[in-house]
Amino acid sequence: MMILRHLGIFIVVILCASHASGQTPEQTTTSQEPSSAAAAANPWEFNLSVSGYIVPDGHSYAQPTFMGDRGKLHAEARYNYEAPRTGSLWFGYNLSVGKNVVLEATPMIGGIFGDVNGVAPGLQFTVTRNKVELYSTNEYVFDAATKTGNFFYTWTQLTYSPVQWFKGGYVVQRTHAYQTPLSVQRGLLAEFTYKKMQFATDVFDLGEASPTVVLTMGYSF
Repeated sequence: MMILRHLGIFIVVILCASHASGQTPEQTTTSQEPSSAAAAANPWEFNLSVSGYIVPDGHSYAQPTFMGDRGKLHAEARYNYEAPRTGSLWFGYNLSVGKNVVLEATPMIGGIFGDVNGVAPGLQFTVTRNKVELYSTNEYVFDAATKTGNFFYTWTQLTYSPVQWFKGGYVVQRTHAYQTPLSVQRGLLAEFTYKKMQFATDVFDLGEASPTVVLTMGYSF
């Protein structure tokens, strides 16, 4: 219920920001569309990112993610995401709808192996309106060993981008990869983009004696 409540708050903020923004600024297309020959030569789009989790009490670790998209097809590999020393492979289908408010969604199915074994349905989606963006990636793990290992994961963030290369906002996380006093962590984020590189800092549990910090570096190609 707490997760749904926060998602509801996110959607309300998006609607308010959309009305407050007034007229939609006209977008001028200055970049040329890639040629069909170039698109055919490189039909895949890839992103490799590594997140460093600085967790209180010294339980820090790295979490790499590799994603590939080819048209509607989405493939993804993660490590240390669902649990330590655990990998997962994902396949999904990309969908997109909308013009002024754009919804992009990718329903997925994943297989999990390592310290935790099981299967998981998942959903990633992004809602964009002008400079406001709601992004969320979610999954529910069905643990093959025991039902008590079943768990709902979410990373949900609401951001505002005053310039093309920067966005900042609010982030919520529920994870089983490490333990904290709070089952749902909340924090602030800042993300910078330079050419094909992405750099992000997320700070959870602000005001606590030992907040969790996540530092991420990504590369798109």
